[in-house]
Amino acid sequence: MITTTVAPLTATDAETLVHAARRAADAAGVPVSITVLDAGGHLLAFRRDERAVLISGETSTAKARTALQLNAPTADLVDLVKPDGPFHSLPTALDTPLLFIGGGVPIHRDGRLVGALGLGGGAPEQDDAFARTALQAL
Repeated sequence: MITTTVAPLTATDAETLVHAARRAADAAGVPVSITVLDAGGHLLAFRRDERAVLISGETSTAKARTALQLNAPTADLVDLVKPDGPFHSLPTALDTPLLFIGGGVPIHRDGRLVGALGLGGGAPEQDDAFARTALQAL
C-alpha cells in the first residue's frame, strides 16, 4: 500500500487566503469578515473589517465550518436545506451551527481536503465570489 502525505494548511497559507479575500472584497467596496479553518475545524486565521456588520464574524465562521464538514461550497448546498430538500432539518439538527448561504468553500491540496474558507458581510453571491477568488492565491 502506497500512502502519500499531503501538506496541511499552514498559518502562512491562511494569511495568503485572508489577504487575497480582503483584496477582492476591498476592490468591490464590501466590508467582510474572513475565517480560515484547518482540516480539523480549528481556527487558523480570522479578520473582520471594522466596517463589517458584527454578525459577519459568526457567519464567516459558520460558512467555513459548513464547507469543511460537507466538503462542498456552501453556495452549492442552498437547495438541499429548502423544505423539500434532503438536508431540510440539518441546520437545526446539530449542536454546532451550519450555514447554507454562499461564502464558504472547502480548500483542497492534491485532491485532499485540508481546510475551509468562509466570508461574511456581503451578499451571498459576493461572499462566494470573494472566497473563490481567494482560493486562486494558493
